[in-house]
Amino acid sequence: MSGSNLRFLLRPKWLAFHLLVFGSVALMIWLGFWQLRRLDARQEFNATVTERIDQPPVPFDTLLDDAVADPVSVEWRQVTLSGDFLADQILWFNRTQDGVAGDNVLTALVGDDGTTVVVNRGFVALGQPTPAAPAGPIDVLGRIRVPPGRQLGELTDSADGPVTEVRRVDLELLDEQLPGELAPVYVDLIGSVPNVTPADPLPVPPPTLDEGPHLSYAVQWFIFAAAVLVGWVLAVRRSIATRRRRANEPAASVTDATDERTPTDSPTPADAASTTTTH
Repeated sequence: MSGSNLRFLLRPKWLAFHLLVFGSVALMIWLGFWQLRRLDARQEFNATVTERIDQPPVPFDTLLDDAVADPVSVEWRQVTLSGDFLADQILWFNRTQDGVAGDNVLTALVGDDGTTVVVNRGFVALGQPTPAAPAGPIDVLGRIRVPPGRQLGELTDSADGPVTEVRRVDLELLDEQLPGELAPVYVDLIGSVPNVTPADPLPVPPPTLDEGPHLSYAVQWFIFAAAVLVGWVLAVRRSIATRRRRANEPAASVTDATDERTPTDSPTPADAASTTTTH
């Protein structure tokens, strides 16, 4: 089929089809590379957490200046703190641990130097009573955490009156009701002296350091893009073949009609000879 006969591919219906196909392919390729970028970010996160968790614990106050300047730079570092827990506790609700729904218990620790640090003492399942904070001086081992930012569309916690429940760790909100100078990070409790007892909240485990499904998702998006392209090629080739076959049909019809108009019952020379002999 000549190039002029391929002009049907430029008709509005076909142009819309091309736009749909190549737009979908472009989107799928973008999604594939997006998953690869997420994989890179996950690998970088895993490396950072592994490096910092493996470092020996240091006193919290030695990292306080770094935490003020750049909280992310000290996240996941293990630290020690000494002081007294406040009696008032705050529930960080809508949490899960090991597939169980519940709350995390946030308790402020007033350090020996006067700095106040919010400590995530751990997880309590729904329906279970919230254990009171230990009274008296306590030594805490924990991991520094950076408060999660507010998600798009997420509700904010009310600032009317003392805060007893929060959707996220909002240190600016808690600073209004806690004494002393509040640290810009909080700490996930690992252990303490006196020791954590079975009646205390379950300490929050470190994050799972796997690469997630990002690589397999990326491969799937690339396969989907290739499949759409193959389908487009097949559709175009089939349309071209169909038009080529239809273009040849009129010529075949003319040939058939000519054959029908040719007399097939005309006498042959043998028939003529036979007639002459008879007479």
